[in-house]
Formats: sequence, structure tokens, C-alpha cells
Amino acid sequence: MAKQKIIFSLVVFSVFLFVAAVFATDYIETVDDSAFEKKTRPGVVFFHDDHNDRAGIDDCNACHHIYENGQKTEDMSVGMECSECHMNAPHAAVPDLIRVYHLQCGGCHMKEKAGPVMCGECHRKK
Repeated sequence: MAKQKIIFSLVVFSVFLFVAAVFATDYIETVDDSAFEKKTRPGVVFFHDDHNDRAGIDDCNACHHIYENGQKTEDMSVGMECSECHMNAPHAAVPDLIRVYHLQCGGCHMKEKAGPVMCGECHRKK
């Protein structure tokens, strides 16, 4: 009987750890792009929902934008990598893509006078 209780407890504990791990990773994203084959800095750990709550961002299009003929549309690029559009330009390269990320994120942080702007504040080792 004691052996069954121990096994049951271990199973319950294992399930609890699995569920906790799954839900914890749902809230963590690494801002990264498959175009970065050789990385010089770690990817940016980004708590998407927490960031948007603290920044008061309700419109996904604020970050996940799509432009047509130089004009921002109402469409959203949710689920797309930035390189899907920003690497399609005739002379696009990885340094250009890095610039796009820095302008999007760091530019907003500077404009709002909130959030990290220095390299090591975003690109941290896990």
C-alpha cells in the first residue's frame, strides 16, 4: 500500500512539473529569426503579453505590421518572421534585418523613453 502511494505521488508530481513547464514556456518567446544563421549575440528573451500589458499596446499591428506601396495597412504579420518581408528587398542582407529589429524595438523604446536600448540589456545570456 505504501509503495502504491509513493508511485501515485511521483506520477502526480511528474504531471505537475510537466504542466508547469508547458505553461511557463507559453509566456516566453525568444525574439529571433531563422535568417540569423550565425549569431554574435544571444537571442532576445521577450515576455510578449507582459511587455504589451506594461506598454499599453493593444493593437498587434503596432509591431506586426504590413506595408503595401509604402503605406501601412490594417493587415498584420502575426506568425511571420521579420525576414519574410525585410529580406525580400533586392539588396537585403542580415545587417539590414538587424537594423530593422533595432529600429522597431529600440526605436519605440527611445520614443516612449521606456525600455532597454543598450545591446546587453536585450541580448542576455540565459
